Amino acid sequence: MAQSNVLIRPAKPEDCDEIMRLIVELAEFEKMADQVHITTDTLRKDMFAEKPLCSSIVAELAGSEPRQLIGYSLFYPIYSTWDGVSMYLEDLYVTPSQRGQGLGKKIWQHVTKAALDLNCQRLHLAVLNWNTFAKDFYLRCGLIDLTETEDWHLMRMRRKEMENFVKDLKD
Repeated sequence: MAQSNVLIRPAKPEDCDEIMRLIVELAEFEKMADQVHITTDTLRKDMFAEKPLCSSIVAELAGSEPRQLIGYSLFYPIYSTWDGVSMYLEDLYVTPSQRGQGLGKKIWQHVTKAALDLNCQRLHLAVLNWNTFAKDFYLRCGLIDLTETEDWHLMRMRRKEMENFVKDLKD
């Protein structure tokens, strides 16, 4: 069960430095720290613009000064031509010293509630193959592994490849 001295809440602009710290911490855990290219300013602009591109739920140690975030999620709406509006959970992370108390589940429940409030029909996420703890957790909570059940594979095109792909496009 989650600690009583932890506040789960929507992120505020002043949380972005701490969220960025946790993003880097997660990337280090995933052995991909070299792939973090955004800045705190980018995060703040994208999350708190007039039309935000993403949202975040954070876990804060209540009463901590300075403010100390111990977990976060980052998520955004996507669209399914089969089911309509859906949600993509990009990150769900709890710092190692705070794990095992139900905080990850609680943050995820808040994300899921936000998705339901938007009338989302699906919630998507990706998990690294080697992270069996997370994969088992997600499966226990009701997610299905589309790679195994439907033979879908998550694909990505990075900026350089995007630019190369459209270089011969005529306006």
